[in-house]
Amino acid sequence: MAWRETFLESFGPGLLGGITSRKWAQLLIENRFSVSPSCLPRALTISLQSVPTSLLHWADEIRFGRQFRAVTVPPPVFVLGHWRHGTTHLHHLLTIDKRFAFPNNYQCLYPNSFLTAEKLHSKAIDFFLPKQRPMDNVEWRMGSPQEDEFALCVASFKSPCMGWIFPQQRDRYDKYLTMQDVSEFEIAEWKAAFLLFLKKSTFRSRQPLILKSPPHTARIKLLLQMFPDARFVHIHRNPYDVFHSTQKMLQAVIELHRLQNRSSAHDLDDWILRMYVKMYDAYFEERSLIPAGQFCEVSFAQLEQDPVGQIRGIYEALELPDFSEVHAALQSYVCSIAGYRKNSFPDLPAELQKRIAKDWQRSFHEWAYPCR
Repeated sequence: MAWRETFLESFGPGLLGGITSRKWAQLLIENRFSVSPSCLPRALTISLQSVPTSLLHWADEIRFGRQFRAVTVPPPVFVLGHWRHGTTHLHHLLTIDKRFAFPNNYQCLYPNSFLTAEKLHSKAIDFFLPKQRPMDNVEWRMGSPQEDEFALCVASFKSPCMGWIFPQQRDRYDKYLTMQDVSEFEIAEWKAAFLLFLKKSTFRSRQPLILKSPPHTARIKLLLQMFPDARFVHIHRNPYDVFHSTQKMLQAVIELHRLQNRSSAHDLDDWILRMYVKMYDAYFEERSLIPAGQFCEVSFAQLEQDPVGQIRGIYEALELPDFSEVHAALQSYVCSIAGYRKNSFPDLPAELQKRIAKDWQRSFHEWAYPCR
């Protein structure tokens, strides 16, 4: 498996594998072609892939454009929570229900061309992927559920995840986490890109979507403007565990996506602390906007202990379709992952624990997690 990881870190296109030539040129100009020499092989891969992607994009438009633009997107179910809160686990559990659909890894990475290219291209990409994600032991295939945020990176550049690609310009993209300090024009562009992706996904599946994207945790007001009847389920986790796990995740994923040299570990810690505060300040401010019966909350610990019972509770709280129809399939899936082992971490330095307890104080109090 090691050669696959080495290949992806050196030559993999990362989040920009599905970008068109025009958008790639636009992105390079916006960032003044500031690609570090060590990342030139990745930039070359993106450049080469952007040409066939552009052609396949036009194939999508010519073959299906009129049809998917006419699609009405049913109110989605949004899975909310910071990175490493357990959103992926919850997303996988919910998407066992075949009455719902989800954007998969390929569709999120290749939003411009997946209607035409997915069937054959995804199999080729699977060959180059390690069987598990670089930050944990979760299965990693092109058909696996994925964050729709990645599609927004390719389609609009309006995502904090663009800071993984251009870490030296990270502050430039942070505003897209909450979208609160963004112009109306940019918000309209973001909405249009998001809605177009959801139309294509719905056209492909013909079913309501279950979406998982951590930045949506800070965009409840915006999402309700687009989908007043959407459902929301938020998952929370011990903040110390979240920090440690996010630290490991970012160290891994930045290597897969970056076009610039990384910032220092100290700077990364500051960024994690700051972005978490921004996310949850927005979440706590906007959570009350969600109408009754469209929101529920679970803890990661409870989901681990009783996944079937917690999913049943979500179905009841959000008035989702009859849970009995998915119970057997869900129980079978839970049994299949019984041997899964989480990452284990040493204790964080005492000074860093104090900073987390101070900066993330509201989350400790909100969900009654003990401070050290």
